[in-house]
Amino acid sequence: MIATRNQGRKLTRSARAHWANVELTAYIGLGSNLGPREETLRQALQDLAGRSGVSVTQVSCFTETEPVGGPPQGPFINAAAELRTTLTPRELLGVLQQIEDQFGRERDVRWGPRTLDLDLLLHGDQVVSDPDLQVPHPLLHKRLFVLEPLCQIAPDVVHPVLHKTVKQLLADLAG
Repeated sequence: MIATRNQGRKLTRSARAHWANVELTAYIGLGSNLGPREETLRQALQDLAGRSGVSVTQVSCFTETEPVGGPPQGPFINAAAELRTTLTPRELLGVLQQIEDQFGRERDVRWGPRTLDLDLLLHGDQVVSDPDLQVPHPLLHKRLFVLEPLCQIAPDVVHPVLHKTVKQLLADLAG
């Protein structure tokens, strides 16, 4: 189900057609802890910028972080990026997963080591609650390694469910 913060209901076919060419701001989280981590993130951003319907407009600093959850593994390089896109959340997720696959992403161990992880964090003020796609990202407000880089590029963006800015979410979590 896709809804905007103001409507709170599923979009009709005519509404989806209307929004098809509307450019929205989306935010993604990036991470890598296998191989040439920083180079992988840079190449993934270049690949993403070359996709139809997507422009990369801002990127946070790359930061080394310890893994959260999952099996023992090496540290990650994490970042966040701001996109301008005409893609729907599901279309953008598909593009992100294609890029992950190009970099050898394997999904056999939950929260395991990975060459590339691209998470859709926010897509305008849209809220999507499907079994295979949740926007905003359901753990966004619980992860310092996501909020810290996101706050570098979008401190005043408001979480459409929690109604707090990224800066407020970071302050709440960092406590």
